[in-house]
Amino acid sequence: MRSLFYSFIFLTISFCTAAQNYSTSNKKAIKAYEEALQSFNRMDYSNASEIMQKAIKYDDKFIEAHIVLAEIFVEKGERKNAITSYQNVIRINPDFFPGMYFSLAQLEMMENEFESAKSHLENYLTYKNLKPISIAQAKQKLESCNFAIEAVKNPVPFSPVNLGENVNTEYDEYWPSLTADEQTLIITRLIPKEKSTNEYSETEYLDEKDLTPSNQLALPGLSNVQEDFFISIKENDFWAKAINAGEPLNTQGNEGAQTILTDGSIMYFTACNRADGKGRCDIYLSLKENGQWTNAINLGSPINSGYWEAQPSISPDGKTLYFVSNREGGFGKKDIWMSNILTDGRWSKPINPGKNINSSGDEQSPFIHPDNKTLYFASDGKTGMGGFDLFKVSRNDDGSWSEPFNLGYPINTSSDEIGFIVNAKGDRAYFSSDRLSEMGRDIFEFELYKEARPNPVSYIKGKVYDSENQKKLKAHFELISLESNKIVMQAESDQITGEFLVCIPTDNDYALNVSKEGYLFYSDNFELKGVHEITSPYLKDVALNPIKTGQKIILRNVFYETDSYELVDKSVAELTKLIDFLNHNPGLKIEISGHTDNVGTVDYNLGLSKNRAKSVYHYLTENGINPERLSYKGYGESQAISSNETIEGRADNRRTEIKILSSN
Repeated sequence: MRSLFYSFIFLTISFCTAAQNYSTSNKKAIKAYEEALQSFNRMDYSNASEIMQKAIKYDDKFIEAHIVLAEIFVEKGERKNAITSYQNVIRINPDFFPGMYFSLAQLEMMENEFESAKSHLENYLTYKNLKPISIAQAKQKLESCNFAIEAVKNPVPFSPVNLGENVNTEYDEYWPSLTADEQTLIITRLIPKEKSTNEYSETEYLDEKDLTPSNQLALPGLSNVQEDFFISIKENDFWAKAINAGEPLNTQGNEGAQTILTDGSIMYFTACNRADGKGRCDIYLSLKENGQWTNAINLGSPINSGYWEAQPSISPDGKTLYFVSNREGGFGKKDIWMSNILTDGRWSKPINPGKNINSSGDEQSPFIHPDNKTLYFASDGKTGMGGFDLFKVSRNDDGSWSEPFNLGYPINTSSDEIGFIVNAKGDRAYFSSDRLSEMGRDIFEFELYKEARPNPVSYIKGKVYDSENQKKLKAHFELISLESNKIVMQAESDQITGEFLVCIPTDNDYALNVSKEGYLFYSDNFELKGVHEITSPYLKDVALNPIKTGQKIILRNVFYETDSYELVDKSVAELTKLIDFLNHNPGLKIEISGHTDNVGTVDYNLGLSKNRAKSVYHYLTENGINPERLSYKGYGESQAISSNETIEGRADNRRTEIKILSSN
């Protein structure tokens, strides 16, 4: 793809050519110049470079030849030579073409020559009659130069480590995605056709180094490569050899830019030029069922359109999809958009999250962290090191986004940094790079410094089973904020294995409810208000009791004022769940029982426990439950379930229970 300087420069060069108004009268130089232009337009850059240098030998003050030679060097990836060519133009006639200062500054930024770039941008802005958009672009680049100069002086901690030969190969690996427990890693790998499980068919490539997925058709020399998903499982703290995900996830086309739900059960990814596509590139969905990935489904409208949609990132609760699109209504060419899933399972009309995320440039590779508040993304339209820089924003309580925070140098450089993710705990980042390896693009990890971290997220992981026959169960999980009474996370356990993983953000208190038809729901409590560091996850199996007479539920999220029977507000989530359970099982009759620890007299504890049970009884009847289905009783300290010798044990004993009296 021709450089960004091409159209800018050649408006002037083409005019000079048409008018035959060259800066030289040397006929040999002009002939060589025009011959070199023909080679350039054929993209034969080596020949164009050789001939254009002949033109300059005929007349070393031939300005147009120096300018075009600079562009040829850009196309060849020889930026230092391009810089020299522009410097020659300035030496010959500093006012010949003001735009060369802007182009030169861009090249110098790519080469980390920020002081020189700053000087040339300041020079460019002294010219009159510049278009407003050109002035705005130059000022933005100047801000980036000032930022980069200071950033290089004040580098952030950054010690990347290659994930090793089981993940990385001699081929390109990019676009990592990770489960919340960091046990499953999915990557995109660009491999020769014969190494793939699928046949190759020409399509668009999703290679991250082309700002995945690119808009270019398959290039010459790449017709024998294939992009596939590979999966690595962590074993004894080491990544096992990544294996091809196989069909139907991998197809004859190219798939990439994937995102997975935190438990690894759902994948969204990008594919281009498929028969069922809405545009050139669309977003697809695949489910992991019984250990196998299903056939991918095009998400359809309104996510996909006749425009370009790619690079999805799914929120940890599965309710919000972030993605990149060049559709109308954005701030720049490519913007980040977001859509929420509706109650009927359809996706809402995508909205643009605004200027704190999007810019007049391009935005790429959104990643919403498992805390469901922190979004990382890449942008070339915000103040940074010059290319695509990585930024962090946080969603405020009112739904707005904070000012973007640049992750700093050397995480960001003058190269393009994209495809960045952060683990649930928030202390380690994963990304792909070709600037840190001699083997092409590899996956790396590094410890993320504190200012760039999200809110840490823990998780509960285990299996769900029937308490009587130990059969593994598919159950529904809801993590509810006790402060807002809103569902924060939802998940399903695996139908075959019963395995589940539910993320638990810090700095809040939560109720966890596990439910399945025909069973009593399970209740658990997580007090994480004020917690800002995660020591270890919660590993716990959940036994569900079938609905039958005598079975009990401990309501771990029903709370009272100290030494009182008055319910506190954060009990609403659990009581709402209980009401829903009773409404779905209208034949049940239950006893509400109150229990205490052994602090205080026996009579006092009996009275307190009875009144607490009575408070729950009144709450249920006031919210529509027939009182004939309910009874209540206080047991005081007589039915302890833990030792009263410890603080934790006494807390366990202070509880409210539900017992099934009749299930007719």
